[in-house]
Amino acid sequence: MIVDSKLFDLTGKVALVTGGSRGLGRGMAQGMAAFGAKTVVAARAKDKIDETLEILKQYNVETLGVSADMTKVEDIQRMVDETVKKFGRIDILVNNAGIARGLKPIHEENTDDFDVVLNTNLRGPFLVLKYVLPVMIKQGKGSIIQTSSTAGIRAEYPEIAPIAYCTAKSGIIMMTQVAALEYAKYNIRVNCIAPGMHHSELGHDNPRPKDAQPPDPKMMEAMQESMKKTMEDIPLGRWGESEELAGL
Repeated sequence: MIVDSKLFDLTGKVALVTGGSRGLGRGMAQGMAAFGAKTVVAARAKDKIDETLEILKQYNVETLGVSADMTKVEDIQRMVDETVKKFGRIDILVNNAGIARGLKPIHEENTDDFDVVLNTNLRGPFLVLKYVLPVMIKQGKGSIIQTSSTAGIRAEYPEIAPIAYCTAKSGIIMMTQVAALEYAKYNIRVNCIAPGMHHSELGHDNPRPKDAQPPDPKMMEAMQESMKKTMEDIPLGRWGESEELAGL
């Protein structure tokens, strides 16, 4: 990660990163810690949280890991409570947790998969906002970074980003605009980033129903072909790396 830390000095700040145990979330958690923030990593899998906290040790900042499911209100409340109990405040929220499922056209989409993605990628970030915003209002300021996607700006073929994912990420953009409008008077900034194709674990290790069928070989072949074609739309000719999001 090559970024001038003087430009992004977060010494003494408290940053909460949801979905911070892997992929882009881990990269952003590293960025927060590298710039001096006390960093809270929240995610479902404790082993992945522990891996990330081990990586963050190199930055010599205080950290906290919280195992939480962003679809469960009680988990989100506990996440916020544990963060405030340990650090007393939340200066920065990276509202990042999300999953991908399906990779099928609309008429073949599994309704359970659709519901799970919307519940995690749209309702989840709303719930996180709902319980973090009162903390920021009380302290008189805060900064929120919402993670959308280029799939929330333009339509993608299902092999890249199926209907549920695109719909949820589009919703995140409007959610950000509404929150920015409502909470500017409290000195709370709400912004959104929309990363394109990055190397990450998204979609590979997400929990699936026990009766889920193995991936269709033809669909997987189509996905690989579509991924190759995405390179043609990227001026750099390559996918991004999670650490390149540091400083955003």
